[in-house]
Amino acid sequence: MSENLIEESPGTPWSAWQQSAHLARATWLDAHQLCPPGRRLVLIAPHPDDEILMAGGLLAGFRGREEDLVLVSATDGEGSHPGSSHWTEHRLRRQRPQESRLALQQLNLDPGRLDWRRLNLKDGQLPREEAFLVSHLTQLLRPDDLLMATWRGDGHCDHEAVGRAAAQAALARKVQLAEVPVWAWHWAQPDDPRLPWPRAHRLQLDEAQVGRKRKAIAAHASQFEPDGCNPPVLLPDLLDCLLQPFELVFL
Repeated sequence: MSENLIEESPGTPWSAWQQSAHLARATWLDAHQLCPPGRRLVLIAPHPDDEILMAGGLLAGFRGREEDLVLVSATDGEGSHPGSSHWTEHRLRRQRPQESRLALQQLNLDPGRLDWRRLNLKDGQLPREEAFLVSHLTQLLRPDDLLMATWRGDGHCDHEAVGRAAAQAALARKVQLAEVPVWAWHWAQPDDPRLPWPRAHRLQLDEAQVGRKRKAIAAHASQFEPDGCNPPVLLPDLLDCLLQPFELVFL
């Protein structure tokens, strides 16, 4: 899919998604069904903040079981503000990983106890790194892991590259794959046939998990500030969709 999907879409508000018959039919799942204690969650995020947007509510349930969590940060997110004199690539390369650390603390997780791998790949260039990502994930995965990645049809080149690499590694290692849409909430229509609805499940979140996810998202200050005439990267309609009492996963 083209990046133009994101740029050209006016956005789809949650009020429209509430009319989605496909979304209403998505099976409800409990986090303990998907990733019970003792089962490792390996989550790969294209950019700092994607792990929270994808699965902040699920991650909030990992307090005290950080040893079951492996976080792979593919890039440092330095490409989020192209051409900006305020948020330069150099500044973002330092700022965004710090925001990630703060966000994990908002989820009551101890970043020091996590297996947190920063790959420092170039933001916006992950399609060129797919073979490396497949190799890294294949070596990292163990039997019975749950591998979580951005959905391979999400409309952003880095999200899609991570999704494709994860799918290939999951197949090679015969582990379960969970793909999560992020930007699709923005550009897709409520019953959009491009989404893999037969694989859709809603991971149930309680109020406390949603509250912690909200605080963790807010830790990403660089993504919330308008930059001159440009709006913030994270728009209210998108956040509204991502802060519902569930997280959508394609299994």
